[in-house]
Amino acid sequence: MTYKLAIFDFDGTLADSFDFFLASHNTLARRHGFAEVDPARIDEYRGQEPRELMRRLGVPMWKLPLIAKDFIGMMARNAEGIRLFDGVAEALQALSASGVELAIVTSNSLENVSRVVGNELMSRIRHVESGASLFGKRRRLERVLKTANIARQHAIYVGDQPTDARAAQAAGIAFGAVRWGYATAAVLDQRSPTITFGCVSDLQHIAKAHAPPVAAAMPAPADP
Repeated sequence: MTYKLAIFDFDGTLADSFDFFLASHNTLARRHGFAEVDPARIDEYRGQEPRELMRRLGVPMWKLPLIAKDFIGMMARNAEGIRLFDGVAEALQALSASGVELAIVTSNSLENVSRVVGNELMSRIRHVESGASLFGKRRRLERVLKTANIARQHAIYVGDQPTDARAAQAAGIAFGAVRWGYATAAVLDQRSPTITFGCVSDLQHIAKAHAPPVAAAMPAPADP
């Protein structure tokens, strides 16, 4: 079996938005009453699970929807400063030309995704599920599978966070971990990704990769 559907996370996977995330975090921290990040500890933060990092920074879980809304709004006002990682456009175009159906599942907004991806490349993205909860992407993945009418064993979700790995596992699909995103390689390796992509051009290998059998969908963790 080969992959017929490649679903991508957006921030940290397709879009190089980590610097913007760090800059906006401290603004949001002052606005919503949680700890600012220490630039000297960035590598430490990247090596932590999202829930643990939020706990350490004192991010109120009940405020996550409001914090996410503010972050999305800040990005909308600064989208011109955010770009796709070098080589992403070429990789997605190559996958599309190979017959792999493309989709995006993200916590960000459709408007921000469209601005950064651009009209030409967006025309190759068949399905977009935006505004997903950071810990609730499983249902969005399943919606894409249903809309695309593609069996789970022929789909892969590509992301840069442990939460992406859990969502893929919960949806019963393969997970591809990228090395250039928010989380460290060590954290992602703990989630036993089906495929690891060391550089952006490696994404093109999805078209020829053999999809192993995947486990049945697992119960979804509760959204915060």
